[in-house]
Amino acid sequence: MAQNDTLASIYSQILIYERLGRKVCRFSPISKMIKANLSILQKEGYIGEFKEIPNNRGGILEINLLSNINKCGVIKPRYPVTKSEIDKFEKRFLPSRNMGILIISTSKGLITHNEAKKKSTGGKLIAYCY
Repeated sequence: MAQNDTLASIYSQILIYERLGRKVCRFSPISKMIKANLSILQKEGYIGEFKEIPNNRGGILEINLLSNINKCGVIKPRYPVTKSEIDKFEKRFLPSRNMGILIISTSKGLITHNEAKKKSTGGKLIAYCY
């Protein structure tokens, strides 16, 4: 059966495995967008190392979980956001001002909302995590 939104699937699978207390999550198929999202989550300290296990069907990602995620998910529809609107969406999707991240897709790649504020740039909202 085909998956329509693999990014939403991996975020929901990570959240389920975190709530069950599992330490490793495996996911297939993978894409550059999924790897970029996971590298941001790893850089911010929400997940541990992840590695790609090649196979003949698109590969498998093995993600080490650290039990640091309370909630995560994708944002649909993908709202376009300017630098002045970031605070509005931060209030909508995150529980408090200094807790969690919004992932924004810009012309320079995926960045967090804090980096977007520093660089004075906007983009489209992709996901949130706290």
